[in-house]
Amino acid sequence: MKNVLLKLLLVVLMVNTASAQEWMKNLEVAQALATVQNKMVLMVWEETTTYQYPVIVKDDKGRTVFINNLYEDEQVSPLIWEHFVPVIVSEYRYADLYEKIKESRSQKYLDKFNDDSIKIMDVNGNILNVNYSTEDFQNITTLIERYSLNTAFIAKELQDYREDKNFYSAYFLASKYLDLSMYAKPRTRNDIIELSNIYINETERLISKEEQNEHTALKQRCELLKLQKYLLLKRPKKVIRQLNKIKDDEIVESNKPFMAFLYYAAYMSTGKSEDAEEWKSQISSVNLKKAQKIINLNR
Repeated sequence: MKNVLLKLLLVVLMVNTASAQEWMKNLEVAQALATVQNKMVLMVWEETTTYQYPVIVKDDKGRTVFINNLYEDEQVSPLIWEHFVPVIVSEYRYADLYEKIKESRSQKYLDKFNDDSIKIMDVNGNILNVNYSTEDFQNITTLIERYSLNTAFIAKELQDYREDKNFYSAYFLASKYLDLSMYAKPRTRNDIIELSNIYINETERLISKEEQNEHTALKQRCELLKLQKYLLLKRPKKVIRQLNKIKDDEIVESNKPFMAFLYYAAYMSTGKSEDAEEWKSQISSVNLKKAQKIINLNR
């Protein structure tokens, strides 16, 4: 019953926000709405709305238009709502939100979190556009082109993680983000991979909560997932070098198919089809298709 009422509430919110085009003021509700709409969250600190926030945007004829204030323009607001769920977050939330990330994020990430710029977040509050900066005016069109992700592809993994943060939900979400990055443009791909890395790091921290006898296998699985990241960054030779460092007796049985997948994709990406052939029989048809996608990216 609670789930039905929540869905009804979200429908009402969607109707109201779509008509009024006012930015949301509650981060958690914005995240819930973004989950339903398969969108990213566009977030700013409340203090930035107390002064004019000039931006530029391309109109329907491709001309660059200067907008005096992002928060008051009636043409930009619908455009943002079409691609994101925008939310203004109170400065009172800063301390609590910062406390959750201060020990587990890079300084560059923390700087982005702290500044006055627009932050594109996933529904769990992790920033995607950490590496995106502008010297002059924020380009809304560029933000949309690079970060307006349809998250339907990872919807199940996002939901599982939101409902229960454990090793497996974090791991499968990290893995799915890597899969999603394969379909993105190169610059956006790098940002998605960095976002995935946040979940990989969390996965490693969550190993301690699993059964002790599973720790070795889970740690190795995390290390292998990190290597998949390098395949997507077009560094297959590094993957091969790292895999070769793992001794045969160190490979956990349950991780052998994943290792075979990495070897196959890496060797094929470097044009060594003969070396790749011995691993092919150990790979599922689904992962063979994924490997082919990676191979195509490396050509």
